[in-house]
Amino acid sequence: MVLIALFGVMVLAVGGCVCVVWAARGGPRWVRVVASLTLAAGNVVRSSRRRGPGSHGNGDGGASLDG
Repeated sequence: MVLIALFGVMVLAVGGCVCVVWAARGGPRWVRVVASLTLAAGNVVRSSRRRGPGSHGNGDGGASLDG
């Protein structure tokens, strides 16, 4: 069941990326809408990762060099 859910998320992500590229080339209106939603979702995920737990504002994305 988890595998099916992960596959569905992957299909949505790839489809969104295809729509972003297609919209950049002047696709139909529904493609531009899907591309806008995809880019907005990416911005939300990116900003939530910056403000998430363990974020200290140092800009390294939480990476640690002391392996």
